[in-house]
Amino acid sequence: MSKVRRFGFLYAAVLSVFLVSAGGERALAAGKKPSCVTDKCHSGMGKEKFVHGPVATGDCLFCHQQVGKHKFKPTPKHVSDLCYQCHDRMDTMKTVHPPVKAGECTKCHSPHQSSYKYQLRAGGSDLCFQCHNKSLMGGKFQHGPAATGQCTVCHNPHQSDNPRMLFAVGNNVCFSCHTDKADQIKSSKHVHPAVEEGCINCHSPHSANYKYNLIADGTEALCLTCHTGKKDQIAAATTKHGALETGKKCLNCHDPHATNYAKMLRMQPMDLCLSCHNKSYNTPTGVIMDMKAYLAKNKDWHGPIRQKDCVACHDPHGSSNWRMLRAYFPPTFYSNYDPKNYALCFMCHEKTIPSQQWTTTLTNFRNGNENLHYLHVNKLKGRTCKICHDPHASNNPKHIRDYVPFGAWKLPINYKKTATGGQCSPGCHQTFRYDRVNPVKNR
Repeated sequence: MSKVRRFGFLYAAVLSVFLVSAGGERALAAGKKPSCVTDKCHSGMGKEKFVHGPVATGDCLFCHQQVGKHKFKPTPKHVSDLCYQCHDRMDTMKTVHPPVKAGECTKCHSPHQSSYKYQLRAGGSDLCFQCHNKSLMGGKFQHGPAATGQCTVCHNPHQSDNPRMLFAVGNNVCFSCHTDKADQIKSSKHVHPAVEEGCINCHSPHSANYKYNLIADGTEALCLTCHTGKKDQIAAATTKHGALETGKKCLNCHDPHATNYAKMLRMQPMDLCLSCHNKSYNTPTGVIMDMKAYLAKNKDWHGPIRQKDCVACHDPHGSSNWRMLRAYFPPTFYSNYDPKNYALCFMCHEKTIPSQQWTTTLTNFRNGNENLHYLHVNKLKGRTCKICHDPHASNNPKHIRDYVPFGAWKLPINYKKTATGGQCSPGCHQTFRYDRVNPVKNR
């Protein structure tokens, strides 16, 4: 039966009951429409901005059934049984608002009139907070819809097939407004697991004390609530990464939502590093060069640099080693030989290079069969690898340096390569030569 037909049928039935009363017979005989709204009785009824339909037309007996002079039958046990005679049922989905489930429509709606739309008993969130705890909005930063009292932007006030009376499932509620984030996540190769699990892992949907409704400081503290391993590492590191101590901290490098790069990086790893290392820095342990400019000038790049993998050698979250290196390497010019001193290099290079005095296959840096790596490194006052090799780049083969950083002096190496060997003239020393086929006798 349509609403219109049902309304007409119900109205006729109620009117027939009214006709059996004396007041109804007198009103009908006088040709007047029966109503309780008179100057003597209920004179204020129908004067508010929003009035229930039957009240607006003076049809009080549509809902109230008179059984005697000013006596009426009790309303049904559940008011909703009366409301559903005209209104569609609001208790058919998986999740039903408790007042609706209990049939208490008049907890939220006035059955007669109200100053608020839909005859609500209060406006916006003020109505919700008659039951719900107002502390939900106690944070310094408030979610837009909640701040403006528009709870129903996210929640259906009657029923829903979703938990918490939401209009959609999980993140889809957020994405109905935050379309830019929805597009970013949809088009990115990598999505933050916390986002996939639910935006509310990081953001409060109502209010919080941190910007963007974050449940903790979003530059670091929030990240470390999950990334506890990184929290311990950062705290223990004696060589700190400046990026983690300035500006947006974690967010200087990582996007918290989605990205096309692994580890949630904002851009390709080396490009990210060079976005900061495009100038020199003065540090307590010396000057860090403008690496972007240096790599542009020097074309023979170290393997990790060629692979654009700075983190192969440096740990971006901090380290207990000089320059945030992943393993120990001596920061000095000379160092007593110990394999532990070259743990960083041995992550990739053959560990026996400095330990075998004679070889024909281990290295091309030999004079006949004499291993010149052994000669330079394996001694009490051994030269460290970075004396001859630049760990980033140079314009010489095997990224050999133009000069040696010997304290304040840039001691020139003057390296020249030949078909079967090479030579160097290091600063104030004589020229030294080597040849793999015809060994050279140097003074």
